Amino acid sequence: MLKTVISGTGRYVPPRLVTNDELSRLMDTSDEWIRQRTGIVQRHWVPSQGGVGVSDLGLEAATIALRRAGWRPEDIDMIIFATLSPDLFFPGSGCLLAHKLGLSTTPALDIRQQCTGFLYGLATADAYIRSNLAERILLVGAEVHSTGLDLSDQGRDVAVIFGDGAGAVCLESKTTADGTGVLAACLHADGALSESLMCYAPASRENPRIDEKMLQAGRHYPVMDGKTIFKTAVRRLPTVAAEVLKKADVPLAAVDLFIPHQANLRINQAFAKALDLPEAKVYNNIQHYGNTTAASIPLAVDEAIEKGVVGVGSTVMFIGLGAGVTWGAVLYRFGG
Repeated sequence: MLKTVISGTGRYVPPRLVTNDELSRLMDTSDEWIRQRTGIVQRHWVPSQGGVGVSDLGLEAATIALRRAGWRPEDIDMIIFATLSPDLFFPGSGCLLAHKLGLSTTPALDIRQQCTGFLYGLATADAYIRSNLAERILLVGAEVHSTGLDLSDQGRDVAVIFGDGAGAVCLESKTTADGTGVLAACLHADGALSESLMCYAPASRENPRIDEKMLQAGRHYPVMDGKTIFKTAVRRLPTVAAEVLKKADVPLAAVDLFIPHQANLRINQAFAKALDLPEAKVYNNIQHYGNTTAASIPLAVDEAIEKGVVGVGSTVMFIGLGAGVTWGAVLYRFGG
């Protein structure tokens, strides 16, 4: 059966390390306050002088993934780039990444699904591959949050959460008889909760899209209703996990590892409790990277592979919820 398999993974975070103590010198917060509410200890940010965009981080992660897959850039049939923080308002960062890889005709698709960007991207790539529209797809999730955060007391609830980074996976069409590859995917969205996590400006429905009044009001900074997001995630994630397991006809006990989006350690712990999962079955690394949005799952996948937490025969669930709100899950089995 024709399946979508991961042939290589890669991750990259900028070298600038930002601790909770460093943030406490910029705003009214503390290491204890941040750890208790999010589980985050540190995060990586791009250089403060700027000049580094998501396509730059994506290039680093993609180069590693391509090398591990044994691909050359010209082997790529399509690039799918997930981000909420593109290099430019337009065009998409996928085009910029393609150029940096030396490609001049390869199609590039940008998706703006925020925290579920990797899930939506993986499901989209799987559809392209299974319908024979592509054989090799480079899927990248990358974010540069640090240049768009309100580093004041007013913005601290959001600013302490986010980090910069990128993750990439090389996805390949293969005929497998051992059940490896993407087993099932389930995706959902509910725009009624769009204002629970959003960034208002620049906004095309405004004229001008951004002006001094918007800047003074801080409408170009992200805002979040943390309680609503938490409650929604705790309710939706166990449900979509059961849905994707049913779709794949795989029992819960057969899943070796759950790799959730790294939004908040408390959300992931509540998810584990709802499914009665042992701590070792849920992979968390938000402590070291913060919330890297579209990059969080592929970054965690690459790290889990490197650590030997997953390997040949491992059945893994990727799952998450984020702005939109959107949520979903993908079940995947690793092969040799």
